[in-house]
Amino acid sequence: MMQPFNPWSWRDPAALAGGYQQTDPDDVPQQRSGDADDRPDAPGPGTPIDLTGYRVEATDGRIGSIDEASEDADARYLVVDTGPWIFGKKVLLPAGTVARVDHLERVVHVDRTRDQVKESPAFDPDDFGRADYRDRVGSYYTESYRQH
Repeated sequence: MMQPFNPWSWRDPAALAGGYQQTDPDDVPQQRSGDADDRPDAPGPGTPIDLTGYRVEATDGRIGSIDEASEDADARYLVVDTGPWIFGKKVLLPAGTVARVDHLERVVHVDRTRDQVKESPAFDPDDFGRADYRDRVGSYYTESYRQH
C-alpha cells in the first residue's frame, strides 16, 4: 500500500544527509598536476546541511534560489526567492516536493514544474505560523502531486 503524500516531510532523508550522486573513481578524468578542483567537498552522511543559497530547479527549468530553510520537526520547508522570474515573489516549497539534492553543484531539484510553483501561494512570513496558511500551502502541493 502506498503512503499518502505528506508535503511537509522529506521523502528521502538521505537527500539532506549526504545522499548525493556517487561517482565511480574510474569514471572521473584524472587532474593534471597543479590543477585544483574548486568545488566544495560533498558532505558525508549525517552532516547537517544549510541549503541557503542553493539554486532550485523545477522539472522544466530554474525557479530561483533558497532564501531560507527550516528543519523544524513539524514543518520542513524551503523559502525560494524567485528573483525577477515572478517579480521577486518568494514561494514556500514543502520538503515533500524535493526530488533530490546535488550538494556538489549546490542545486535542489523539485518535482514540480515552473508553472506549478508560479501558481503556488506566495510565502507570507506573517501568516506562516498560522495553521490555516500552512494547510492551504500543503493542500496546494498535495493536489499538484496528484496531478503530477
